[in-house]
Amino acid sequence: MESMLNKLKSTVTKVTADVTSAVMGNPVTREFEVGRHIASGGPGMCWRIYNGTKKSTKQEVAVFVFDKKIIDRYQKFEKDQIIDSLKKGVQQLTRLRHPRLLTVQHPLEESRDCLAFCTEPVFASLANVLGQWDNLPSPLPTDIKEYKLYDVETKYGLLQISEGLSFLHSGVKMVHGNLCPENIILNKSGAWKIMGFDFSISSSNPSDAEPKYVCKEWDPNLPPLCLPNPEYVAPEYILSVSCDSASDMYSLGVIVHAVFNEGKPVFQVNKQDIFKSFSRQLDQLSRLSPGVLSQIPEEVREHVKMLLSVTANVRPDADQMTKIPFFDDVGAVTLQYFDSLFQRDNLQKSQFYKGLPKVLPKLPKRVVVYRILPALTSEFVNPDMVPFVLPNVLLIAEECTKEEYVRLILPDLTPVFKQQEPIQASNMILLIFLQKMDLLLTKTPPEDIKNCVLPMVYRALEAPSTQIQELCLNIIPTFANLIDYPSMKNALIPRIKSACLQTSSLAVRVNSLVCLGKILEYLDKWFVIDEILPFLQQIPSREPAVLMGILGIYKCTFTHKKLGIPKEHLAGKSLPHLVSLSIDNNLNLNQFNSFMAVIREMLSRMEAEHKTKLEQLHSMQEQQRSLNLSNQMNPSEETKNNLNPPNQVRDIDDIFGGSSANTGVNVKENGSSSTVSQPSRVSLTLEEKQRLAKEQEQAAKLRSQQPLAPQSVKPATTTTQAKDLTSSLLNNMTSINSLSLNSGPRTVPMQSGTLSSGFSSGSTMSGMGTISNGFNSTMGFQTGGVGMGMRPATPSLYGGMATTTSTPNFSTLAQNQNQPSKPPDMSALDSLFSANKPKVSLNQMASKPATGAAAPSPWLNQFGTGHPTQTAGVQAVPLGMPGVQALVDSNLLLC
Repeated sequence: MESMLNKLKSTVTKVTADVTSAVMGNPVTREFEVGRHIASGGPGMCWRIYNGTKKSTKQEVAVFVFDKKIIDRYQKFEKDQIIDSLKKGVQQLTRLRHPRLLTVQHPLEESRDCLAFCTEPVFASLANVLGQWDNLPSPLPTDIKEYKLYDVETKYGLLQISEGLSFLHSGVKMVHGNLCPENIILNKSGAWKIMGFDFSISSSNPSDAEPKYVCKEWDPNLPPLCLPNPEYVAPEYILSVSCDSASDMYSLGVIVHAVFNEGKPVFQVNKQDIFKSFSRQLDQLSRLSPGVLSQIPEEVREHVKMLLSVTANVRPDADQMTKIPFFDDVGAVTLQYFDSLFQRDNLQKSQFYKGLPKVLPKLPKRVVVYRILPALTSEFVNPDMVPFVLPNVLLIAEECTKEEYVRLILPDLTPVFKQQEPIQASNMILLIFLQKMDLLLTKTPPEDIKNCVLPMVYRALEAPSTQIQELCLNIIPTFANLIDYPSMKNALIPRIKSACLQTSSLAVRVNSLVCLGKILEYLDKWFVIDEILPFLQQIPSREPAVLMGILGIYKCTFTHKKLGIPKEHLAGKSLPHLVSLSIDNNLNLNQFNSFMAVIREMLSRMEAEHKTKLEQLHSMQEQQRSLNLSNQMNPSEETKNNLNPPNQVRDIDDIFGGSSANTGVNVKENGSSSTVSQPSRVSLTLEEKQRLAKEQEQAAKLRSQQPLAPQSVKPATTTTQAKDLTSSLLNNMTSINSLSLNSGPRTVPMQSGTLSSGFSSGSTMSGMGTISNGFNSTMGFQTGGVGMGMRPATPSLYGGMATTTSTPNFSTLAQNQNQPSKPPDMSALDSLFSANKPKVSLNQMASKPATGAAAPSPWLNQFGTGHPTQTAGVQAVPLGMPGVQALVDSNLLLC
């Protein structure tokens, strides 16, 4: 590796040294940078050709350098002859201006070591291309070594030389005198140019008279650089010291032979005995064998034979040669037309450019890229011609590699991307670019796509032409993956939405929806939900195609793995919108079925998702309920100290379905439940505190006992004996109050459940039913946490609801009959009697018991145990409650 680097370094150093030594001090180097040695040409291949650039404009040029060291072996007068001859040739070339002559950019400059001048960019001389590699750099340039001429290049090159000779002979009245491959230069675009006017002869007659050319006698003693190439010189120049325009035509015939025979002329000339060789050549030309011209194409073979004729008058002139059928090749004619475009008007140019796409595929790529492409891109400065030139440029770009496209085409296309004037041409340019968008996206670098291509697409979406908008909407999905997300979100999507809403074209609106549907996968889920789906509801039209486009976007969003629509959005926005669209009268049956299929799919998924959510919530509630139940069955110390756990109310609410009535009652009970464990905030008497302490002790004992099994109680035997209704009512009411006013809870065997009045009731007794009168705790009655309704306190023991037909057993009331009692104030119960009854107060009844009673009334005995404070509270509250009234009525019926 190191040896290769050293070799490369030595080569570069040698080349740099050669250039420096050859050009150093020459005035040309003041204005031009001299590059590498690329070719050779001119008389005797004495001119070295370098590439170069102009320092001020960076314009590419070719620098021709003649190093005086190659003539050091000659004497001074011979050196002067050579230098003068070379100067004459360059100076003559500088004065002449024609497309078929090499263009001089800077005139000849002489220094002590060299001669130098600058021309248009050059590839090589024709002699280099045909295999003559004298005075070329080492190693040999690969592009020259592998260069092969195509037929179209050969034909058009020979046509160009013929046109150049026609100009010299007819226009300038000049004979070139040394036309040969060394003096034919191929420029950078492949055009053949004439140079080497060292031995040119101008007419000695006035311009309006018949031209007359005087040539010098051949002097074999002169240095070779002071003589023309004898192998391409006409015989009369040597033998008769005469020449005219026909002499150049003979040279043209030899060049045609050399081109088709790998650079070999018709005859080899012995330069030591030039006259003898030409005499022999003259005889051979007079009877030219067919084998000599066998490699020349048949359509031009006869013309070449005429060009090589011994008789000068037989040779076709330059103007006639340009019109032979051999040059009517479509490729040659196309190239010729390009060279004369500057003479054409816009109409002629436009017609030519329209037909060019049919010709380009028939031409070699090298000819198209290096010969035709520069001519096409030069027309971009003419805005009116751009729509006609651009399709051809893009057609050439398809055949180029990405590197060639970026290097040769993209720099010229960049200004065209931004062209907006004139408007008609700008619209046509947009249309052409959109049609070739796949090519641009494939070969244009990403940075140039962002800076040049995307702004053009944005303009196309806002173009007034619906055709351009439709085409743009169709191609956007093909390169959406190349657009960065901020550009798509902030620039592309808003323009697509605007085009959909503002257009009056149905096709544009439908294509906008289709475009949005295709690029959904490149968007963010929430951007689609927040921007795209609400936009669908803003679309005003209801054509079937538009409706199906809207349905398509909903379906794509709903089914896409990355996107999806939340069930809340489905229920609140998407489904209502789709349902309203589905019944549009413009839809046919198949379209309606498509809507319903999507709607059903959305409903199914929404149902499944929400059902799953509810099942999860239900499962969590069941787990919590099981935990609470286990806490009830195995209460902790904290639970034992709490007389009224809050989950008790919640369980009752769950059984009754969580009705609003129960909720209200439970809230009230929860709010007052603390009165069991905490006395009222008003000051209590000592007796009340003792009673509360006793109640808490009994409640704690009951909670610690095992649950009791329900007992079956035989119904009391009924007698047909008539009863006193008033006495029965008083007995029943006494029983009710005795159960609530007793100092401790009493166990009452029930047939099947609990009887509740709907107000706060007594604390639950394990396994036993409770009967409550519904008064609150401030009246001295026992309070508890059971709400409205009938339910056993421990449903796990009883297994169901209580029934209202249960008959309480009042047998325990007899225990209190013998206790001394204080007559209570029962005026609050007067309202239980009907209006038609005699107004006798309960106090009067208590003071005067009914005569004939066998025993003291249970009603009076019930109040034997005095509770003054509580009794006073009872007297102040009217007993007008429906639950109690119903109980009284039922007892009256039983009696």
